[in-house]
Amino acid sequence: MTRTCSLSDDQRFPLLSENGRRLLERLWEHPAAPRYNFRCGDQLTGASLARVRAYEQELNAAQDRWAHGETPVWVKDYAAWCLREVPFYRRGVASAEDFLALPTCDRADLSREPWSFVPDSQSLDEMIVYDSTGTTGAPLYVASHPEVSAKYLPALRAALAHHGVTLDGGPDRVAIMTICAQDYTLTYATVSAFLDEAAYVKINLNPHDWRDAEDRVRFIDDCQAEIFSGDPLAFAALAQLPITTRPKALVSSAMTLLPAMQQQLEAHFNCPVIDVYSLCESRFIAARRQDAFEIIPHDIFIEILDTDGHLCQPGERGEIVLTGGRNPFQAMLRYRTDDYAAIEWRDGRPVLVQFEGRQPTVFIDPQDRLINNINVTQALKGFALAQFSLHQFADRSLRLRMRGYDVEEASVRKALLNLFGGEQELRIETLTDTNVRGGKVIQYTTDLGAASLVQSDFSFRRTTVTRSPLSVL
Repeated sequence: MTRTCSLSDDQRFPLLSENGRRLLERLWEHPAAPRYNFRCGDQLTGASLARVRAYEQELNAAQDRWAHGETPVWVKDYAAWCLREVPFYRRGVASAEDFLALPTCDRADLSREPWSFVPDSQSLDEMIVYDSTGTTGAPLYVASHPEVSAKYLPALRAALAHHGVTLDGGPDRVAIMTICAQDYTLTYATVSAFLDEAAYVKINLNPHDWRDAEDRVRFIDDCQAEIFSGDPLAFAALAQLPITTRPKALVSSAMTLLPAMQQQLEAHFNCPVIDVYSLCESRFIAARRQDAFEIIPHDIFIEILDTDGHLCQPGERGEIVLTGGRNPFQAMLRYRTDDYAAIEWRDGRPVLVQFEGRQPTVFIDPQDRLINNINVTQALKGFALAQFSLHQFADRSLRLRMRGYDVEEASVRKALLNLFGGEQELRIETLTDTNVRGGKVIQYTTDLGAASLVQSDFSFRRTTVTRSPLSVL
């Protein structure tokens, strides 16, 4: 969600041409359009658009990243700058000489005092604010700049190119349509100066957001968007509609995309489905290709740390920690994401493997064996589940809630009992809208405390969350 002061259309669209205005009016006044509940623009000036285009050139030209155990020069320089300019990092730290000795920070720090992450030298004139509550109900307010959202698009283009897909944009067309399937979300139509005034449209498939439920198909087919973005649940809902549009690609984020669901969607829409790792705090980070997430931006440095804060070896799973980024209102120096993966180097470039965008959760089977949630994901990967949650109660019984494509409960039960053992008590229910909040669900939870896991190699530090969907503009 974006919160700004009241703006005129001239302020929302400083570079709007007559072609762009006609496209906006066509989308706003379309006879099958949804009941839009928000109005926004990219707010890019000529100077900021030039900087975004320069960023794309830098991203495409960047070749080297970093080697294991190496801290790039730019990261050390950035750390030194943070210690000078950013109030949060100045406290008690005098030097950035030993980067690995610098303290880490996390979402709790950012949520408690977001203003302290703003550099002293940063003008506040163009500040906008995003808020994200995830599933915890604890708000996170992220100060940002119009260029940050626009710079998502070069990273997206680069990720698409790895799959042979182009994002062309251009006047008089819709470049990206974000599909949501939620009780409520912001919906709007806008244009992107970076994409030569191609449109970006965000819609919600909830029939209550439309004058006529049939308008959903009419509007989507008339827009003929190049790319659909969304999450697996939204794409599963979209697949139930008789649309004829076939986009160049689906870009999935916010929730775990299981392989079977990806295969179903690719077969249905006849295009690649690209799984993206992106956070509200940092925006675009990586995109999946085969079995790894390729780190796309050149201005983010990633460490993998163990529970004691030590650097993990290649292939060793730990927490993803970010430094850098492109948000002038939020300096990120060793920011703990609460997402987990291992890092490997392929062709000299770092990639994320064993990725699980949530805190590792440990379950206990009837034989007192410890089951990591990543093993549960592996057990369920053959099922086209759009959304699911697994909870273990204090008596060690399990409850799985799920919904997806023609999934047989008996087959899912068999897969989980193969993992947990035949004596495991397991209840399977249909996941309904009453079980979720705004289309979001905490995927893995347990009532078993750390005292039950004294023999475990895992630890509990924070509550698991599922990332909320983000629009790109």
